[in-house]
Amino acid sequence: MLSQYIRRYPISLFLVVVITLLSLLPIPDIKMGVDVPLADKWTHMVMYGTLTLAIWFDYKRSHKKYNVWRLLLFAFLAPIAMGGTLELAQAYLTTCRSGEWLDFVANTIGVCLGTVGGLLIRLR
Repeated sequence: MLSQYIRRYPISLFLVVVITLLSLLPIPDIKMGVDVPLADKWTHMVMYGTLTLAIWFDYKRSHKKYNVWRLLLFAFLAPIAMGGTLELAQAYLTTCRSGEWLDFVANTIGVCLGTVGGLLIRLR
């Protein structure tokens, strides 16, 4: 059963692992040459928007018909829940990271933008 999901959603599952690792492991403080306002929030939006688009892409590639309820659950609600869970994990399970409400908001905005992109993929 797990191999079926790996075959159908390889990009999505890879991104889930990468985002989880990036969210929970300590990362070095990187000084950028240019000060980008809210760079951390933009990063969260891009990560979760990309994940959501990948789910839509993998779904379209591996299914002939769209199941709207399944897409709502796995391509919209699941990434939002993942973002919230990882923020809570950062706050309560790590000593090197901190969970932030604004990061969760940025994650959710990324999922919403990715969903718009996914709807455009569906229309193609």
